Amino acid sequence: MKLDRRTFVAGVAALAVAPRELFANPLGLPLAIQLYSVREQMKQDLDMALAGVAAAGYKEVESAALPKKSAKEIRAALDKAGLKCVSSHHGFADLNADLAGVFAYDAEIGSKFVICASPGHRDPSAKSASFSLDDWKFCAENFNRWAETAEKHGLKLGYHNHIHEFDMVDGTSPYELLLKECDPHRMTFEMDCGWVRVAKQDPIDLMRKHPFRFSMLHMKDFHMSAEAGPKVTELGKGDIDYRPVLAQARKNQHLLHVFAEQEAFDVPWQESLKIDADYMRRLR
Repeated sequence: MKLDRRTFVAGVAALAVAPRELFANPLGLPLAIQLYSVREQMKQDLDMALAGVAAAGYKEVESAALPKKSAKEIRAALDKAGLKCVSSHHGFADLNADLAGVFAYDAEIGSKFVICASPGHRDPSAKSASFSLDDWKFCAENFNRWAETAEKHGLKLGYHNHIHEFDMVDGTSPYELLLKECDPHRMTFEMDCGWVRVAKQDPIDLMRKHPFRFSMLHMKDFHMSAEAGPKVTELGKGDIDYRPVLAQARKNQHLLHVFAEQEAFDVPWQESLKIDADYMRRLR
């Protein structure tokens, strides 16, 4: 499905308003990070981990791998650190099991976006790690239904890719199937540009082909090696240049949030977060 800029902006612009002094990159967005980056630190000490995120200069976060605490406790910890949670990640199984509960929790911690970060099988007893085209169609059906419910909670549903969305199934790209089948007026996409590159795809090509479908990006960097495979590193230290990616986004997307994500550290974690933050600032 195609979406024109006017319709896209009307549907999501009200969800993200930030003061100019927080702007950190060419798209005029606050510095943001995916909390999966500090999952181990949050297990040890939530307040310490969030303080480290804030000390690196981040203002917004996307939740994932949160410790087992109530929404009230998480919101209090975020407020204490001076951080705003704008989006939250969940697996398909969690959303399918308790959609209302997930939406209520995410709304309480401040999220405006609920992002599904994995697919699901039509057959609930399936144990396979692979997904058929029918499974991907099942995902799209559920996403459309969940997105309608999300709107009633003041939320926007989205989907986050890894690499298997780009494995061809019966001659079809599952990612293209999702973009075709999901209602662009109700559902958004969060492109993980790093995983797109690992999957040997191009974020710029995807944006050119699908104008105004992506409202959020993940930025992570890799050393790309044909022999050893991709190895995570800090932003600006690997082989992905995000300047042309953001340049394309300015042309035909309306991004609301761009998150750094650091899945592993080459240096102490506080230093790693600062390297990523400094890279994002230099994109101005």
